[in-house]
Amino acid sequence: MAETIRTKLEAAFAPASLDIRDESSMHAGHGGWREGGETHFRVSIVSKLFDGLSRVERHRRVHDVLDAELSGRVHALTLTLLTPDEASRRM
Repeated sequence: MAETIRTKLEAAFAPASLDIRDESSMHAGHGGWREGGETHFRVSIVSKLFDGLSRVERHRRVHDVLDAELSGRVHALTLTLLTPDEASRRM
């Protein structure tokens, strides 16, 4: 699942940075968790394609790209979506 997410996000956002973490093991026994994991992910993307977009619009675009995964196995997706300028200010 992580590789599917990576492939789709790389194609859609041409990220300068992309980090995907499967945090499913931290949610064992909680809502949406399934045996075998791959249900809860933390994703950080730095992309110039986010420039000029609100936080809500950035999230919408990622959700649109991952619609099939979010409608299926993925229960939770925590997102950090930054432009390169925003990322450099965080350092």
